[in-house]
Amino acid sequence: IPVQHHHAHIVSCLVENGVKGPVIGVVFDGTGYGTDGTIWGGEFLLADWRSFQRVGHLEYAPLLGGVAAIKKPYRMALSYLYTLLGEGFSLEGLPISQLNPAELELIKQQLKRGINCPLTSSAGRLFDAVSALTGVRQEIDYEAQAAIELEMLAPDKVHEFESESYPFSIVKHHGMRVVKLGELFSTIVQDVKNQVPLPIISLKFHNTMAQIITTMCKLIAEETGTTQVALSGGVFQNRLLLKLATTALQKEGFSVLTHHLVPCNDGGVSLGPAVIANFATS
Repeated sequence: IPVQHHHAHIVSCLVENGVKGPVIGVVFDGTGYGTDGTIWGGEFLLADWRSFQRVGHLEYAPLLGGVAAIKKPYRMALSYLYTLLGEGFSLEGLPISQLNPAELELIKQQLKRGINCPLTSSAGRLFDAVSALTGVRQEIDYEAQAAIELEMLAPDKVHEFESESYPFSIVKHHGMRVVKLGELFSTIVQDVKNQVPLPIISLKFHNTMAQIITTMCKLIAEETGTTQVALSGGVFQNRLLLKLATTALQKEGFSVLTHHLVPCNDGGVSLGPAVIANFATS
């Protein structure tokens, strides 16, 4: 019985909370095979215990070199920069400008020809890219290291920056809402070049991700009337993001379901398929 990875995440969250749905499922993680043949990981679903519909996602970017892009976050940073801001984008003044020129040229050719560059909507890879772009972590020694170090930089309280964020837009393409990230990256680039302190950039980025979640959920709710949101996937191990997103959603009147007993990452994903398969065979 085939079960899509991100549907499984949401059902794991639903079962833990004793809710059958339907809910707006927000699944942010690193990697999960999508029904369209791309690598998902920044997903907005309408889901219950039986089925799901994908209604939105983060903008696709090439996973530059496949697994190599996971181990070397600077590859994801370059992927977003060259894809969203143009192949002529200058790295001057950025930490990643120190890359080996030969590797950089190879990466450009790889992107241009689409060699080993599967598309991904992964929120985990987006966090990696921002971490590398800001000079926090270029290569990792363990899973999610770049994202963890970016989160750890964010200050607990900096009142004058608490509501600041980066711009983004949401477009509808063939009935699917897509979060466009070009403005986000161009503005982060300016902050890095202007030597804005890294803790402030980190906080603004986390605020932005919470805003993306809330704005998408509001748009989906307007169409569907669904006011329950379930948050799942390994990215929600990020306590700052979880807190910001939950608070923002609740302020907009959403009921928010999160994990407390079952891990939000792949350690808890197997509960979902057991329940989905039960309905598929009943």
